[in-house]
Amino acid sequence: MNLMSAVVANPSAAVLSSVAALSYACLAWAHHRMTATQVRVAIGAAWLLHLLALGQGLVGDPVRFGFAPALSITAWLLLTVYLVESRLYPQLQARWPLAALGALTVVLALLFPGTDYPTLKSPWLPLHWALGIASYGLIGAAVVHAWLMQRAERAMRMGSSSETSMPLLMLERLTFRFVGAGFALLTATLVAGTLFAEAFRQAWVWDHKTVFSVLSWFTMGVLLWGRWRLGWRGRLAVRMLYLGAGLLLLGYVGSRFVIEVVLQRM
Repeated sequence: MNLMSAVVANPSAAVLSSVAALSYACLAWAHHRMTATQVRVAIGAAWLLHLLALGQGLVGDPVRFGFAPALSITAWLLLTVYLVESRLYPQLQARWPLAALGALTVVLALLFPGTDYPTLKSPWLPLHWALGIASYGLIGAAVVHAWLMQRAERAMRMGSSSETSMPLLMLERLTFRFVGAGFALLTATLVAGTLFAEAFRQAWVWDHKTVFSVLSWFTMGVLLWGRWRLGWRGRLAVRMLYLGAGLLLLGYVGSRFVIEVVLQRM
């Protein structure tokens, strides 16, 4: 779908998405020249516009969902986590990467709104979606914290760390808290998927989405076990987290991207 057809198909969503993406882009470009109050207002406005744009697709008639809306919701959840955490830990600095991610995913969701779902086959389906996207958001938050942890460690080794930067051990603790929460929700997602299949008396299907999701679940489980029993930390733990997150991304988002964009099947 090109930009013009997206505007014609849903003009209100196109306007909201465009304004939200522009707000994110302006924040990513000018955040270092803005005061703390201006940054909070800009983030809050972009966050709200993003939520309204998502609502156009998720509560519309028919409901539409696909790889791009999934990425857009994940980015919105990451920003939500950041808004809460930045109040508790003002040293946490990840404004421009999250703003850039928000702008990109909003535009993607406008161009690729996903598949129409005029009727939901089972009440388990929205629960399955919600759990899956929540696990994406929490594991995505763990990835952001791991990236910040690596950046802080690199700065400390180079002797350029600031007194206002986030403590390395605190970043590590937060990273694994998000990994644990994401693993729990991913487990619930797989269980809900099993129940969803049983509701239609279908067998568990080992398609690409299922295989990558189970591999991600296994990788996250091994990471948490290694952290608990063997004290894994540092580069090994971060690389395993990146691997698990990449496998999860290939699960739903990757498979739907191939179907919707490469094969152009809806």
